[in-house]
Amino acid sequence: MLAYRLLTGEDSSAFCHKVTEALSKGWVLHGSPAYGFDAASGKMRCAQAVVKDVSESYRPELKLGSL
Repeated sequence: MLAYRLLTGEDSSAFCHKVTEALSKGWVLHGSPAYGFDAASGKMRCAQAVVKDVSESYRPELKLGSL
């Protein structure tokens, strides 16, 4: 199965660490990152999709972050 996650966060080093951690666990970047202004918080936010081939079968309760 190809697992998919969309990592999001405030534009900070913490977001970069979140993506780097996913990459270190075997996730692969999927597409380009997105960057936009969150008017509610007044801050810039980032998003990056990642994918990973896993041997698990899909089920709705699957915790993607633990793969």
